[in-house]
Parts: sequence; structure tokens; C-alpha cells
Amino acid sequence: MKTGLFFGSFNPVHIGHLAIANYVVAYTGLKEVWFVVSPQNPLKKKGSLIEDVYRLEMVDIAIRGDDRFHSCDIEFHMPRPSYTIDTLVYLRNRYPRRDFALVMGADNLLSFDKWKNYEEIIKTTVRYIYNRPGVDRAAAPFQENTVWLEAPLMEISSTFIRSAIKKGKDIRHFLPPGVYEYIDRMNLYRK
Repeated sequence: MKTGLFFGSFNPVHIGHLAIANYVVAYTGLKEVWFVVSPQNPLKKKGSLIEDVYRLEMVDIAIRGDDRFHSCDIEFHMPRPSYTIDTLVYLRNRYPRRDFALVMGADNLLSFDKWKNYEEIIKTTVRYIYNRPGVDRAAAPFQENTVWLEAPLMEISSTFIRSAIKKGKDIRHFLPPGVYEYIDRMNLYRK
């Protein structure tokens, strides 16, 4: 089975993430998308990153009822910081009948040479790339073994959502049903 791995902190998961995942299964040969919740991206500061279990629970709430999507906490059980190449090796060994690909934003291409064993990822893994604001597709590096998605450009971000919540704004329509209620009930992102 062709499976897209959508890595992210999902801090929090929002409608942009779901729109991209939906586009991937509707318009490519990938049959499902696994949301791989990353405990800590080695290229980002921890900053406002909330606990892993909250972010995983929000992903579970967001994708509930859609069998094309699955949450994956595999990096919770791996050495930290987690590296995509190590997760790919682990998942390929554990699920040898699956054909894994990466789903990633074009902005990641700009720093792809900082990823551990990035050359190996380019050689062994198809990367489905969705557009991101401010990235010139024609000038983006590391495009070998990529499929560019024609998905609508989503300018929504988890950073925007966290900031809006902190300011007391009502952003319920930027979040999947149930996630807004979870954030409110758990009092997340208010400080």
C-alpha cells in the first residue's frame, strides 16, 4: 500500500493540515496519510511546543472517522531528537509491504541539506511537495525524486493559531471539529 508520511509537530493540527492530507489521497497514488507527530524537530526551537500526548490527541480527534488518515506516535518511542531518516528505516523494517513517501511543504526544501542523511532520503523516498508562501517553486533546491502537488496554497499556520488563542480570538473555524473544544477544555495555548 502506498502511504504518505506527513511529519509535523501539529501544534496544533489545523484545517490546512487536513486539506493537504485530503488532497494527497484524492489526487495522487497515495492511498492513506499517516500524521507522524514529532516530539521535537531538531531544526526548530522547542518554544511553545506543548506535550506530545496533547498534540497526538488533537490529531486523533481531527482525523476520527476518516479511514484514509492515521496518527503515528512512533517518534515518541525513538531516541531524541528524532530524524526522518531513522523513522523511515524503522517503519520500512516494521511494515515491509508498505511503500512510504513523504508529504512535505516546499519550505523544507530550503533547508533539506541540514536533514540527517538527506541524500539517502532523496534516493530512496519520493517526496510529495505542497506549495508554501514565499517559496519559488522554480528556484527551490533538492527537487530530485519529488512530485509537486497542485494543492491550494494554505497560508494558515499553527503559529497563527497559537497567537490568536493567546489573544483570546475565536478561531474555531480554523481547526477541525472537536479540536477547538479540546484546546478550550484543556486550556491549551493561553499562556
